[in-house]
Amino acid sequence: MTSSSYSSSFGRLQSLSTNFLSKDTIQSLVKSEDVAEMRRMLESTWYGPEIERASSLYSPPELLEVALNRHLVEINKIVLETAPFSGKTAIRSYLLKWDIHNIELILSSKIIGRTITETEPFLVSSRNFPAGITGGNISHDEMKIILSQPGIEGVVNYLVKYKYGNIIMRHFDTIQKTGDLSHLMVDLMAYYYSTLIESLKFFQGDEGVIRDVIRMQIDKKNILSLLKGKNSNLERELVNKHLIEGGHIALSELLEMFGSKNVGEFVNRIEERLIMGDLLETYRKTHSLIDFEIAMDQFISTKYVQRLKNISLSIGYIFHFIIIAEFEWDNIKRIAYGKRYGIPMERIKSMLLFE
Repeated sequence: MTSSSYSSSFGRLQSLSTNFLSKDTIQSLVKSEDVAEMRRMLESTWYGPEIERASSLYSPPELLEVALNRHLVEINKIVLETAPFSGKTAIRSYLLKWDIHNIELILSSKIIGRTITETEPFLVSSRNFPAGITGGNISHDEMKIILSQPGIEGVVNYLVKYKYGNIIMRHFDTIQKTGDLSHLMVDLMAYYYSTLIESLKFFQGDEGVIRDVIRMQIDKKNILSLLKGKNSNLERELVNKHLIEGGHIALSELLEMFGSKNVGEFVNRIEERLIMGDLLETYRKTHSLIDFEIAMDQFISTKYVQRLKNISLSIGYIFHFIIIAEFEWDNIKRIAYGKRYGIPMERIKSMLLFE
């Protein structure tokens, strides 16, 4: 890979990045009256076209959900188009996360008996884009066909032709008998992360920070699983089944930390490994897993994601752009859900993530 092969994508994405919502705009959304007012405010931003398209079929709050998801798909499409040939495999591997998101959503909807119209707004996909250029790598039309299957068996049979098929088949009996998707999702995420890290091995050395970001995301998932297990007094053997290899912290070390007397001691030991400063201050007051997750996200952003921006003529800048787009998507969704469920304004602000 030569640096010049990334100059075009850098220029296009740098120009497009001026459309990201400013911190002041995000704070204005927090102060809005409700989701309907949020929609009106977002109509004048780069979300406007998707809001207009979705308004013929949906009403708030589903309308905003659909518009946000389809806008993210548009961003992913542009990123994939602008990436040079040498970087496309890594970008596609990263975008597999949305296939897994959609598969979990569809299987969950079948288990609890939700209809297609109740589920489709939450798919991160869009009918406007052809196969291979969607939220993940399964097209929207394919997702609609999968969603229309009469039950779990039909969904699983349809997914067999994709790369996830063998993994899903291994868990088919358990899903049918118990409706428990947790072990399937662990295996799908393990597949996702191993595929992604493997795709980042064949560059010129400037992808190391990206691998650090991915490994920290694995650490985050593992630590949250352990924290949930500690909160619920679960056995070590059970929690171990929900951990994923590949993070910075070895699973043996994490499980040794899990032997702490209580949640407080466990969190202190995590802090010894990840020096997070005052990021856990809110969590120590609320003991909410949401606040712990936000602290982890902010730690990853500060320590790793911001460094990607400085690797301009490389795949690092492309990953930075994708991740910042996801931060914005997540922030708007958190504000919308906060408005929908009457969460106080200050609490919503505390849940937002900025670079």
